[in-house]
Amino acid sequence: MTDTTPIPAAVEDDHHGDILVELTGEHGEMLVVSGEGIPRVVLTRAPGAEVDDHIVIGTRDPRRLTLTVDGREATIVPGKGKLRRRSYRVDVRCTGASYRLVPDSVPSSRLTRDGRHIGDFSSDGDRRVLAEWRDGATVEPADAAIGYALAAAFGTGGQPMWMMAVDAISAALP
Repeated sequence: MTDTTPIPAAVEDDHHGDILVELTGEHGEMLVVSGEGIPRVVLTRAPGAEVDDHIVIGTRDPRRLTLTVDGREATIVPGKGKLRRRSYRVDVRCTGASYRLVPDSVPSSRLTRDGRHIGDFSSDGDRRVLAEWRDGATVEPADAAIGYALAAAFGTGGQPMWMMAVDAISAALP
């Protein structure tokens, strides 16, 4: 029998040291982000939720997701993920702060805390996440933990609508 347990993805963050991203559970229903310099973040998909293979955590349905940061429950509301890039945003409310991860280019998404752009994330959906923090931004450990979790769970980036329209038209042509 072959072991198909995913290997944890590790990254070294410039501000927060080593960060580990793991997809666990019998059906990949739990994404855990941890590290010595950040709070532990756990994003869990509810049992019985319909699974979308294009999303690492398997769903964008907020009713089927729970998020904890350092053991405290947070609110997570992913966008529906339709045509417009902004529809792939993910909003989190945690201990009085509002976070948003939203695609802003083909490969990456920006993370905002309380409306301020604090960093840019990129991930190809393999749980390996790269973060680039904005010069002058004060980045707290919870900011990093939440950003890595959202980028790993939902991916980053997105094509602009005009590019999707060109793809659709060219696919329809003989």
